[in-house]
Amino acid sequence: MAPMNPSLKLSSLAAPGLPVAEPVVAEPPKKARLARLPAHLAIILDGNGRWATAKGLPRLAGHVKGVESVREAVSGCLEHGIRILTLYAFSTLNWKRPVEEVSGLMNLFRHYLDAEVPRLTEQGVSVRCLGERERLPAEVVAALDAAEAQSAKNSRLVLNLAVNYGGREELVCAFRHLADEVARGKISSREIDLSRIETNLFTRELPPVDLVIRTAGERRLSNFLLWQSAYAELYFTEVLWPDFTRASLDTALADFATRRRTFGGLVDQAAPA
Repeated sequence: MAPMNPSLKLSSLAAPGLPVAEPVVAEPPKKARLARLPAHLAIILDGNGRWATAKGLPRLAGHVKGVESVREAVSGCLEHGIRILTLYAFSTLNWKRPVEEVSGLMNLFRHYLDAEVPRLTEQGVSVRCLGERERLPAEVVAALDAAEAQSAKNSRLVLNLAVNYGGREELVCAFRHLADEVARGKISSREIDLSRIETNLFTRELPPVDLVIRTAGERRLSNFLLWQSAYAELYFTEVLWPDFTRASLDTALADFATRRRTFGGLVDQAAPA
């Protein structure tokens, strides 16, 4: 894998002078106080390749531009007081993409972590990785390990990066671990309950997802946080991820604030722990 120049700015990888398309959503009042906010927000970052293709650029240029939207999402969560943000950055199925794109994405992950973690640490953000690291390049694993270590004591916002992640694969890992414990006699099969399964997920100790946002018009979860999103509200937007701005985020949050969440009952209530 070709190294990326550590002094290179992410913005310099995109073609200069390109206009940023305005999101095709209405902007809510900037200072509006929302009655309800998600404690755990998850976003499926979709549309990077389409954004680049529409502009006659390599697909990787869309991923690079999408980093700006990641910054916007993190900034918005910090301002609103949202405590957990989980981003679907690379799925277990994304290895099927062209080798050049996958290689570029791995370089981009590493460069993002090297460049952004000092700033995130100053902002009080704790960076965590969700997913199986065995298949990731060693330099990406090292960057993820370093990011987690450097930001471990922060508590203002937990930023989960789902890299080589799949919801069904996560459940398989959890079930295998529980099966091993049963086989060793540490627990009985009757002791396996919801709580014990949750303690074996990548998101252990975190609350369930309250809101899933997916960009670029697709209307499915695509194997993302299947267990954690059992009671999540879903919000779909036509905006491509590189065009997703603070206004886009605020619009989604304003929509979430209007949802009636009963969790099987009759009274609007908070999410189950």
